[in-house]
Amino acid sequence: MIKSKKLLYLSLFLFVASLVLNLPFPHNHSFGETIVSVFNIPIRSVNGLHYVGMISLALLIASLYFLTKSINNYHGRAVLLAIMVAIFAPSIIISSYQKTFATGIYAVSYERHLSNCEFNMIDDKTLHGECAVPLINYSNDEVRFTIEFYEEYFFEHDIQMVALMNTNGPYKVRLNGHESNTVKIETDIDVSNIENHVQQGSATGVNIIIKSGGKTRKL
Repeated sequence: MIKSKKLLYLSLFLFVASLVLNLPFPHNHSFGETIVSVFNIPIRSVNGLHYVGMISLALLIASLYFLTKSINNYHGRAVLLAIMVAIFAPSIIISSYQKTFATGIYAVSYERHLSNCEFNMIDDKTLHGECAVPLINYSNDEVRFTIEFYEEYFFEHDIQMVALMNTNGPYKVRLNGHESNTVKIETDIDVSNIENHVQQGSATGVNIIIKSGGKTRKL
């Protein structure tokens, strides 16, 4: 079945490299983006092209090409299996790591799609913010950390909403071993000195930063 072991090993190397670049850990973006940002290399072009995503896709396509060249038959099945692994493996790998070896904030999983924040003015100068942040601690030990909020994409003329929660933050959180909890965070924000601010609104899929002992994760 194997026609060329060298091409097969090359295919596996390129496939693993593509997989590693796409691992969504330790932050909510890919591991490739984390590496690139360390060296101050732009992640996106001015036209919105995602460099890391393009490189990862190119590696995946190259790995599939060499895979078909390395075997005599079952090309379609092999390619389909590789694509399925590329799609589902990253999340499975991270989940398995957090449930077995991870400690501290690296064992904390954030169910971002279930999070939300609500904002309402309670008087002329005060904005009340309330956020629900679903978290899971997969480790056996208690984990203590702080939570801050950030806007994923924020431009000069945008009106801040979620980031206003940081006015009275960061917020201390404690999760017991294997605890799953939706943390409720409420605060009253003085907006009297903010020229443009939200009067009322809501947000889902909230971006947070958790910190503990000099370690930081953007989720």
